[in-house]
Amino acid sequence: MCSGFLNFVSMLATQYQEILTEAGCDEAGRGCYAGPVFAAAVVLPAGFQHPLLNDSKKVSADKREMLRAVIESSALYWAVAKVSVAEIDRINILQASFKAMHQAIDQLGQKPGLLLIDGNRFKPYPAIPHHCIVKGDGKFASIAAASILAKTHRDAYMQELHEQFPMYGWNRNKGYGTADHRRAIEQHGLCRHHRKSFNIAPNQMEMRF
Repeated sequence: MCSGFLNFVSMLATQYQEILTEAGCDEAGRGCYAGPVFAAAVVLPAGFQHPLLNDSKKVSADKREMLRAVIESSALYWAVAKVSVAEIDRINILQASFKAMHQAIDQLGQKPGLLLIDGNRFKPYPAIPHHCIVKGDGKFASIAAASILAKTHRDAYMQELHEQFPMYGWNRNKGYGTADHRRAIEQHGLCRHHRKSFNIAPNQMEMRF
């Protein structure tokens, strides 16, 4: 095995400390115009590595799906949760992201001793300490695994919504504010899956479906 491959494999740290069981946490869809925000929490076996595991944004769609299967079969515990558009509009997207993470942690089969959170802010989870790590999904395996699960589960959900609302191209843009998504909003207006609190198109009428 070449040294370059070895260096790539060892890019992500397997743990933050050596005493407490750790769960990595990350969200997906925070900046989207439409659809829920998803979050995942993952507890990996000690020393878990995979040569392709990385921040979900740096992994192709087909490799993310492959990694999803590996993570779900290899993790000691994992969970994915989502918070609806209505709740995003009610409490704001930042608080909704925290809520989704809390709900994912709630679902873990065993509570971890430490949470590793991607980003620089988090609402403390009761009785479990946490560390916020900027760009943590590219530094720690458990956070990268959470980013993969949150992203793939959300993408699958947006594909389902696309079948109902094909005019918005959610199979391609996943609800993000791409040029084609914005053009579709100009033509068709907003639907019930769009985040009204984002003030995407203040002059657009909401579609009645």
